[in-house]
Amino acid sequence: MLSGPRRIGEFCWINVLTPAASDAQAFFTAVLGWEYTALPPEMGGHLIKVGGEEVGGMWDTTGPNMPPSTPPGIGLMIRVESADAVSAKANELGGLGKPAFDVGPTGRMAETFDPFKAEMDVWQAGASPGMTADSMHHGTPSWIELATYETEKAGAFWSALFGWRIEKMSMPGMDYSVFHAGDRMVGGMMAITPEMGSFPSHWAVYMTVDDVDAAAAKVTANGGSVFMPPVDIQTVGRMAGIASPQGVMFYVITYEMPA
Repeated sequence: MLSGPRRIGEFCWINVLTPAASDAQAFFTAVLGWEYTALPPEMGGHLIKVGGEEVGGMWDTTGPNMPPSTPPGIGLMIRVESADAVSAKANELGGLGKPAFDVGPTGRMAETFDPFKAEMDVWQAGASPGMTADSMHHGTPSWIELATYETEKAGAFWSALFGWRIEKMSMPGMDYSVFHAGDRMVGGMMAITPEMGSFPSHWAVYMTVDDVDAAAAKVTANGGSVFMPPVDIQTVGRMAGIASPQGVMFYVITYEMPA
């Protein structure tokens, strides 16, 4: 898996958007072991750390810097050379790229959307390269996954935007592909089927945990919910779908180690 500053084209940061941020911090600490450092008052929010290394930020959706009615969720970021160039390219490819903006001295970012409204933000590093924590450590965001009704078109969009290569995977009963940046896997893509129900196309995130079942038990003990019970995925590991008491949804995973 990954450690140290992420390369161009790799998943590099999360932004947790939640109401009742103080309560959310306690929940994520109990489940994932997260620690926090307060940002300057003019920025608001807190940095999220795993083992002393930054992995993302947490922001209160009721804070003064948030648009009204911001829903809970986790924003994801890909590291890029130029946020402005990638935003412009998203528009050229038939998606949406919003104007890039500076985040103090730490870097520059932009929001991009595919033609089916799935969002992925991009990060041009300044003082901060983004995530550096080992992706195999408990609590570290380690995998991103696109759920979409249009795998061919969405896959082509994101591959063109970030220079990724797509590899179809053989998974029973599932249309699944993996995105590669150079020689490293950076994320997955799955087709939304009628059996899954109806929900918008979106990017989801997986957090590494030492024990999925123990993590799921901690979730319910701390007021959260398990929307997908722990399940084994052949050759991958064991995973579960989780929601915080504030409505932030994500997955936890314990990876299968090679023999």
